[in-house]
Formats: sequence, structure tokens, C-alpha cells
Amino acid sequence: MKKVKAGNLRFIIPIILVFLFLFPLWKSDIYYLSFGFILFTYIALACSWNIIGGYAGYLSFGHVAFFGIGAYTTALFLEHFGLSPFYTCLLGGILAAIVAGIFGYPCLRLKGPYFALATLCLALVMPVVASHLELTHTVVGIWMPTLPFSGFTSRAIFYEAMLALMLVIIFACRRIERSKFGLGLSSIREDEDTAQTLGVDTARLKVAAFMLSAFFTGIVGGIYAYYRTYIAPSLVFDVFMSIIIVMMAILGGRQSWIGPVIGASILTIISEVTTAYLAIGVEFSRMIYGLLLVIIIMFLPNGLLPYIRRRHSPQRKEELTAS
Repeated sequence: MKKVKAGNLRFIIPIILVFLFLFPLWKSDIYYLSFGFILFTYIALACSWNIIGGYAGYLSFGHVAFFGIGAYTTALFLEHFGLSPFYTCLLGGILAAIVAGIFGYPCLRLKGPYFALATLCLALVMPVVASHLELTHTVVGIWMPTLPFSGFTSRAIFYEAMLALMLVIIFACRRIERSKFGLGLSSIREDEDTAQTLGVDTARLKVAAFMLSAFFTGIVGGIYAYYRTYIAPSLVFDVFMSIIIVMMAILGGRQSWIGPVIGASILTIISEVTTAYLAIGVEFSRMIYGLLLVIIIMFLPNGLLPYIRRRHSPQRKEELTAS
């Protein structure tokens, strides 16, 4: 049964990927390309966060800081040197990783809510810092030129770029999960003190995971900034983005790479329905997300993935058949 299921997945997943890449060729409404871009963005962010928040178990509420660093890096390189963010997004990721290493080296000594509060402080401090730098043009923000194509073609390019980036991040997370590095992070999540006594270099692994997580987040922020064509501290350092990324990963399940994909897909669709179709205001929707975060932590601390696996396990099916 397991072999059949694995074979089906190997057949179905390439079909889905081909469909996603060829979707712009259908010349569908530009709305669907924009929605796809946002969906891929949140999946990429949730998977990036999961490297430190899921595999290592260190709950970070400061990832929007790395997102904003990536956004401002690409915007400034485009403004001053005319370099495309499709290339300089890597520099944004590197700078975000450096900041994560500097911040994480002392702060990753903290555990539980103390680390979460420290990262939240980072998210709150970064927009203040950006607001007082002349380089960031805080009065008017930074405007970026649009791509020299039609609106549909431009959206299609961003759609394809973020889809490719999302797949790279998912592939990296999947490899990490099955690697010695991922095993070390899992041991930290389960019992860090025991992992240390067994010879695991927990300090090095945590900093490496935090920097890699920030690197991917910075790259996503760089592409997103170009997509928006305008950035300001209040837009790219919005703490709410950190919160919703955490919610997505926790909702899907933090122990596996597929969990953040599930959680991000569900919450992005819910957000689109409530704002675009039900016309619920942004502030009210944020209240709903806050309540949802409490419910998830209380009743689904391990996310939906373990529940889904239990429902579809062979033992469960045998019990249902016997009854």
C-alpha cells in the first residue's frame, strides 16, 4: 500500500508542478497570477521559518526583520546601481543571514518564551532603525520602476520567479529534514540538554539554522519588494507578517516540511476569501488571526499534519473496517 501511494505521489506531483508553471499560458485573469504569487510567497516564508521554528523548536516572531532587510537591500541596489532584484535578492539574503548570526549568537542562548520575546523585540526595533536612516528615504519610501512589459506579462514573470524560489526552499527544507543537520535540530527540539550530553554541538546548529532561515526569508523579501514597486518601513517590517508566518507553520505542523505548505495554503485562501469576497476589514481580520493563533496553540499544538496522518494510517483503516 505504501509503495502504491509513493508511486502515485511521484506521478501526481510532477503533473501539479507542470500545471503551475504553465498556468500563465492560459491567459487567465491577472488576479489569479497575483493570488498565486502571494500564495507562493507565504509558503516560502513559512517553510523558511520552519527551519528554526519547527526543526529546532525555537519560536521566532522576528522573521519580518529579515524579510525587510532583503526588501531594502534589493530596492537600494536597484535605485543606486540599477541592478535587478532578481539577482540582488541573494545579497539581501546574505545580509539578512549576517544580521541573524550577530543577533542569534547571544539570543539563542535563551529558551522558550524568552527567545520569542527577544525576536519580537528585533521585529519592533527594525522599523525604528530603518525610519532613522537617510538611506531608506523614510519620508517618501522607495519607489522602484516596473518591468518594461505589460501588466499581465509582469505578473507572470513574478509568478514564475516566486514559484521557482518556493520550490527551491521546499526542496532545501526537505533535504535538511532528512540530513544529519536536520537530525541534530530535531534532537534540540526534543531535549536540548540531552542532545548536548550526547555530543551535539547545539550552539553551532542553532546559529546555522537561524542564519539559513533568515537567508531564505531575505531572498523572498527582495523579490516581494520588486513586486510591490514601493516599500516603506511600515510595509516591509510589519510585525503582523511574523505572526501569520508562525501561524501558518504551526497550523500545518512544524515537524515536517509539508506542514508549513499545508498551513500557508489554508490561511492564504482564508485570508483571500475574507478580504476579497466577504469584504472584512484588515484590522478585523487581524483580530480573527490572533484568536485563531490562540486556538491553534491550545487545541492543535502539533498542527494538522499528525491528525491527517493518524486518519490515513493503515492501523486506523483496519479499525474502521473492523467496526
